Amino acid sequence: MKRAGRILAFVAAMAAVLAAIGGVVAFMAGSFSGEAGSITLGLCGLSAPDKALIGLYLETRSEELELPAGTDDTPVAFVVEPGETVVEIADGLQEAGLISDAELFRRYVQHEGLDSGIEAGHFELRQTMTIREIAQALQSGRRQSQMVTIREGLRLEQVAEEVAAQTGIAHDEFLRVATTGWRQLQLPAYDFLAQIPVDGSLEGFLWPDTYELTMDAAADDLILLMLNTFDRRVTQDIRMAANDSGLDVYQLTTLASIIEREAVRDDERSVISSVFHNRLSAGWFLGSCPTVQYGLGEPGTWWPSLTLDDLDLDLPYSTYRNPGLPPGPICSPGLAAIEAAARPAQTGYYFFLVDCERDDGSHLFAATEAEHLANYDRCGSGLP
Repeated sequence: MKRAGRILAFVAAMAAVLAAIGGVVAFMAGSFSGEAGSITLGLCGLSAPDKALIGLYLETRSEELELPAGTDDTPVAFVVEPGETVVEIADGLQEAGLISDAELFRRYVQHEGLDSGIEAGHFELRQTMTIREIAQALQSGRRQSQMVTIREGLRLEQVAEEVAAQTGIAHDEFLRVATTGWRQLQLPAYDFLAQIPVDGSLEGFLWPDTYELTMDAAADDLILLMLNTFDRRVTQDIRMAANDSGLDVYQLTTLASIIEREAVRDDERSVISSVFHNRLSAGWFLGSCPTVQYGLGEPGTWWPSLTLDDLDLDLPYSTYRNPGLPPGPICSPGLAAIEAAARPAQTGYYFFLVDCERDDGSHLFAATEAEHLANYDRCGSGLP
């Protein structure tokens, strides 16, 4: 009886093997003739028999899986569009010369369960990559992006111009959101936003930096990124230092924006800051030309040259006619200017002007009006 049972088991096993071989032959015949048979790519999975058949098929072509389509190692840009099927992707790879057999690629990714993991996006592939390597590379797509760089010291209108010039975001839309529309956005509860006056814009708080955006990014997306960066870069240590000097974040940013426009040299920012802090403590006018320029700026000439008469104009932002800080920031300050505003140097200076004897942006500082007038007599020609 035991012997009979073994014979029956052997016969059944042989029958299964023969059936599998026949299935493989039929499968391969369908493959070489271009027919997909009953196996459908792109479905959630394969039945056990189908997986076994494809496995045997791939075994017979294992050497081809390790052979690249060519010897040119130059990167080839390849795009997988959203909704593309594996059949379309495989055909595209073959047309691009990245694989030599679209059918083999399809069977491989199907068997390995990689078909559902292929992502839409932009890829850099090479002819020297094998089918296995290409299938793995397609598992992580890089979506096309756009970059925008905003420099320190630009006023809001200039920021909008730079954004429009470097991205697909319209100038007017960016400016609308940054001036009034931001109040309708679902923004995080940043403390500095609550300090902006009711009619105030985001001037000064759109952090100057380089940003990477998706191709379909809107003004809202970029502005949120800029505000997030401001909140992160202006640390609690900086805010506490500013608070020790009697400044909240809004006032800190306002003063930093003036320093940004006044300072040329890094080593002078904290000294210039000390002049303004000393003047604020003494109840003096700040007397900063960039605040007048901001009030007079217009498209094409955002930072105009000034005359002595301009300093007498009654402008809301003029720190020659209005004591204390101006109503708000006049540009987007960088981190160095913000740190200088929060941590001024300890000096007795109340005055400064451009050093005419050095062509490096240096200033002449003075503690008394007499010293300042002497510096002005020496270097004041041409200055307002």
